[in-house]
Amino acid sequence: MAYTVKITNVLSLTHNVKQITTEKPKDYQFTPGQATEVAINKKDWKEEKRPFTFTSLPEDEHLEFVIKTYHDHEGVTHEIDSLVEGDELIIDDAWGAIEYKGTGTFIAGGAGITPFIAIFRYLDKNNKIGENKLIFSNKTGDDVILESYFNDILGDNFISTLTHQNIEGHDNEMVDMEFLNKHLENFTQHFYVCGPDAMVKDVSKQLEMLGASPDGITFEN
Repeated sequence: MAYTVKITNVLSLTHNVKQITTEKPKDYQFTPGQATEVAINKKDWKEEKRPFTFTSLPEDEHLEFVIKTYHDHEGVTHEIDSLVEGDELIIDDAWGAIEYKGTGTFIAGGAGITPFIAIFRYLDKNNKIGENKLIFSNKTGDDVILESYFNDILGDNFISTLTHQNIEGHDNEMVDMEFLNKHLENFTQHFYVCGPDAMVKDVSKQLEMLGASPDGITFEN
């Protein structure tokens, strides 16, 4: 089923990431970590649907998306970058494989952080952060989405690593076998992995080689 929702706020989080808040259809339901297909309600764009994750909570009176925009071609995210309050989106029902199954380590690459934003907001709101850990890989410090928020709620359990820049407060390594072995002790815990296809495949395989159960790895790309 399709719903048309009006944009109520647009905020820049980084140089290429927008936080878009919209109206919420009556009785619309999703769980933290889920996504929906989104199109722009403008001529020539209504059929161009792309998947984006909800970063708001199910009980919020609005919907929110955190969207990384790309300008190397005239695509949907390039058009999204020009949206303003009052413009409209078309969304479908919610879907998605990522949901919280218990304490574990979340591993995100770039825009793969988005399903984890709602999950961590849910955990934070319900005082269930506990020993959950986040490993977040980006190219540069300017690419780190909601860095201060994750620092605040996770403290030492937030590990930011940059692959193209070496600056204070961040590791400067790829998320590989050596990195995982250095930062993790328990491989029987839950793992949640989201990011570019190659990263998700490689990290999931490396976790299994280190002792993680395939059933204990929840992933989406």
